[in-house]
Amino acid sequence: MKKLRPDLPAPSLDWAYFLDVDGTLINIADTPQAVLVDRTLLDLIANLHRASGGAVALISGRMISDLQDRIGMPQLPLAGLHGLERRDSAGRLWIHATAPAAKSAIKEALAPVLARHSGLLLEDKGLTLALHYRQAPRLAGYVHQLMGRFADAPGQGLELQRGKRVVEIKPAGIDKGTAVAEYLGEPPFIGRRPVFIGDDLNDEHGFAEVNKLNGISIKVGAGASCARFRLSGVAAVREWLGGALKGVT
Repeated sequence: MKKLRPDLPAPSLDWAYFLDVDGTLINIADTPQAVLVDRTLLDLIANLHRASGGAVALISGRMISDLQDRIGMPQLPLAGLHGLERRDSAGRLWIHATAPAAKSAIKEALAPVLARHSGLLLEDKGLTLALHYRQAPRLAGYVHQLMGRFADAPGQGLELQRGKRVVEIKPAGIDKGTAVAEYLGEPPFIGRRPVFIGDDLNDEHGFAEVNKLNGISIKVGAGASCARFRLSGVAAVREWLGGALKGVT
């Protein structure tokens, strides 16, 4: 992994901003439903979107419907499920996969595991299945091994997506990097220098994509990364993004 450079440049309204949500714009909670989206963040996103000419997109592991319920802003581009579903700046919805044929069988196989371990939480996102172990961290190795076996089943076209105390089975070949690339081929993102900010392993695809384009890749928090810059946490991300709005009325 490349060493992260400390000299993060000041943000520009001429850039294109691609932002992870949990752990980047909001603090991670014990469960996906327990997160808090505050008014200050909503105002920041809305103002940056307006001032940049619309070149802001949220790229999350959450479903677009979940993001819409929490964020609102029907004009805001959103990519959900790590890029498997995407809403562009014109409001068009793009779905890049169907639910895996093996999904029902995987859920059935996981049922007795969930019954034995009350700290595990299975989240069915339609196109993906995410097994959270935030409340049972001692089971990390077991969860990764178990979900890995399901993802490696031949002929299913699945892959494993690891995150912070969560392991997700998803259709292969689509990720946050492909979502960034698609946005950059469309207005108002086309021709702009891309910025991707994220905190998790599933954000590495986004970092790699913007690195290829001499963009600004920013890792939030600790951990090895291919990102070229680093911010310490959610508050630092918001402060840096807010710098783009200084002097804007």
